[in-house]
Amino acid sequence: MFTSQEPLRLQSQERETLQAVIRSTRSPAGWVRRAQVLLLLAEGLSVRRVQAQTGMSLRRVVYWKQRWQQEGLDGLLDAPRPGRPKKLTAEKEAIILAATQSPPRRPITHWSSRRLARRVGVSHVTVMRVWHKAGLQPHRLRRYMASPDPDFEAKAKEILGLYLNPPEKAVVFCVDEKTAIQALDRTQPALPLRSGKPERHSVEYVRHGTVSLLAALEVHTGRVQSRCVARHTSEEFVRFLDEAVGGQRRKQIHLILDNLSAHKTAAVRAWRERHPHVQFHFTPTYSSWLNQVEIWFGMINRDCIRRGIFRSVLDLVSKILSYVRLYNRNAQPFRWTYRNPRRRIHVSP
Repeated sequence: MFTSQEPLRLQSQERETLQAVIRSTRSPAGWVRRAQVLLLLAEGLSVRRVQAQTGMSLRRVVYWKQRWQQEGLDGLLDAPRPGRPKKLTAEKEAIILAATQSPPRRPITHWSSRRLARRVGVSHVTVMRVWHKAGLQPHRLRRYMASPDPDFEAKAKEILGLYLNPPEKAVVFCVDEKTAIQALDRTQPALPLRSGKPERHSVEYVRHGTVSLLAALEVHTGRVQSRCVARHTSEEFVRFLDEAVGGQRRKQIHLILDNLSAHKTAAVRAWRERHPHVQFHFTPTYSSWLNQVEIWFGMINRDCIRRGIFRSVLDLVSKILSYVRLYNRNAQPFRWTYRNPRRRIHVSP
């Protein structure tokens, strides 16, 4: 077999294009292999050395080199293959998509691939392919909460300013409560994780009681102060505020919190009058996601509470406080990415 000893010559832009094909996680494996072959040839490697490194036969190495020289990047594509022509027309695909986005007959709430296939007269596999191509997943449901607060943008802008450009010589805390955390014990031992089987817990449980967790997240260090209480009351909230701001008396303090009634009682208003260096910033209505401590509540729920087995309320409190201490050892501030309060869900009345 005749093979030229002259190395394949690539322009810098062509080399970058081939490297991009290799780096992409979406490139077909065949394209990646062909791009690797061409780059090795461009480095001056012989055809036999390229074969040894890639496993591609000598004939195919020469073939793809010639295809590149003749057609460039298009030469890496597979040639049309013989076979039965595509049955699904663009018109039929549009019918499937339109039917997917219209609701089925009551009381059915959403389409399944087989139900829609019977409706439009195709196989359920065809329906699934069309859905995958269009990025449709009718079986999935996500919930949202749109804020009706007319001052949403102004309030959100104020809170975002504290996250992204805090005042000098000031401390910003995100404060909230996770109420009614249940101390659940299982009636039978947990079965451990095994190959092919997840960890399993008994369905039946014993409920020993509940506890409420008060937490204050310092925005620019990520550290958390916490307090567990039997009942979530305004008096307990005021005691926790004393603990949270106790070491910051010489600094201006900004507290970000939601609109819970316990945050606006007469006891809290009296506390604010006694602490003029503390400023409250309330999130817009139904927008507690703007409070960073909610992220931390999600973490402790996932890591400690949801799968925990607690023999008593005291056991639950002990494990919560242990988690807080462990978290604070390596605490880091959250990287906040939401910056434009105009970008939010709007629902027409």
